[in-house]
Amino acid sequence: MGEPIIQQAVATRVRFRVLAWLCVLTFILYLDRVCVGQAGPAIRRDLQLSETQLGYVFASFTLAYGLFMAAAGRLGDRHGSRVVLVVIVLWWSVFTALTGACTGLAMLLIVRFIFGAGEAGALPNCARIINRWFPAETRGMPQGLLNTAALVGGAVAPFAAAQTMDLLDRRMAPWFASQFGVVPIGWRWTFAMFAVLGVVWAYFFWRNFRDDPGTHPDVNQAERELIDHGRATGDPVQVTEPVPWRHVLRSRNVWLLGFIVSCASFASYLYLFWLPTYLQSGRGVGTVESGNLASLVLAGGALGSLLGGILSDRVNRWTGGRRRARSWIGALAMIAAGMVLLGSLQCDHPTTAAVVIGIGFLLMMLQVASWWGAVGDISGRHMATLFGLMNSLGVVGGMGAQIYFGWMADVQKAKGLSGRAQWDPALYDAVIVLCVGGLAWLLVNTNRSAVE
Repeated sequence: MGEPIIQQAVATRVRFRVLAWLCVLTFILYLDRVCVGQAGPAIRRDLQLSETQLGYVFASFTLAYGLFMAAAGRLGDRHGSRVVLVVIVLWWSVFTALTGACTGLAMLLIVRFIFGAGEAGALPNCARIINRWFPAETRGMPQGLLNTAALVGGAVAPFAAAQTMDLLDRRMAPWFASQFGVVPIGWRWTFAMFAVLGVVWAYFFWRNFRDDPGTHPDVNQAERELIDHGRATGDPVQVTEPVPWRHVLRSRNVWLLGFIVSCASFASYLYLFWLPTYLQSGRGVGTVESGNLASLVLAGGALGSLLGGILSDRVNRWTGGRRRARSWIGALAMIAAGMVLLGSLQCDHPTTAAVVIGIGFLLMMLQVASWWGAVGDISGRHMATLFGLMNSLGVVGGMGAQIYFGWMADVQKAKGLSGRAQWDPALYDAVIVLCVGGLAWLLVNTNRSAVE
């Protein structure tokens, strides 16, 4: 008789279920974040705000988002991402609903600030989970999918918010008036409806996720070995050792990657928060059409995130070196995005301009997976903390865009300008910022750790 045939166990695929949970999370993250952009004109009219004041409202979220990101990442490193994510999702869901209850500028600033503090921990802990559940050489795809899901949520947000507000304000108003004697204000109830999604996600995530793949009952030994490939021996689930801040703050890579994300945030936050207002006031389109066109632009960004993850893994394999692959993808993507945005400003038709802006956003998002990968390359065991630190540096560009765009519109309006003459100048500045960020990518060296 011959030797018995030993069948090699096939690895389970629980890591992809985990990735699906994270993709739903980032979808909700951006849905709740971006819907305020579509509601912005209605909020401004209802609460009698100027464009500059609306910019402050947008920026209050971004300020808190940046301030608390590193701290929220550290909580994930110390206590595990499962409990941290559940708490922060419930947190921001409550303040999403409370946005619709705001009665003035001060209350709106406070609520959006606290909302931003809640959302701050989502991406650092997602990055930490990806690092724990996927082998190092295959993380580009899940990182790209995660960002794709986020921007799909962002793309859905303007359309969903516009349709929901239109349904409540125009179609349901007669029924509400006859039944309850009141006319609904659509933007307020839209926030309450969107808040429910996060609560549902938190419940099911708590029941189904584990921080350590080795403790998940559905993960077999073959998948554990696959996930652990290339990971340092004894890599702990919870990191209690202090962050070597002296090394971190002296790392040129840390500041370069923070500068790059700040440049990218300057452009992306214009698209996420100001684009519906720009299309309505600058390009003269209606509320629903502006939501459709804004969703089209953000869909371009979502596609770019997906392609960027695939491109990152493939270029890494082609070049055999992650440093060169990440730098060149980042540089070419951001500079090309700036040039395409410049081209959109030469388009007179709103739909054509939106399509071209969407292509530019697609190009810019090609570099995001490379940015996540670069952060992972230099962060060691302190992934969530350092991701939070570097991503929080993007608050400079994000806040700058939100305040600057509204301020510039008011300055141009004071000069007697309107339409595109009032709104286009800030977009020309975004072109410059994108190109400078692309050049910064050429200086990044992912072979140099920030913690050793």
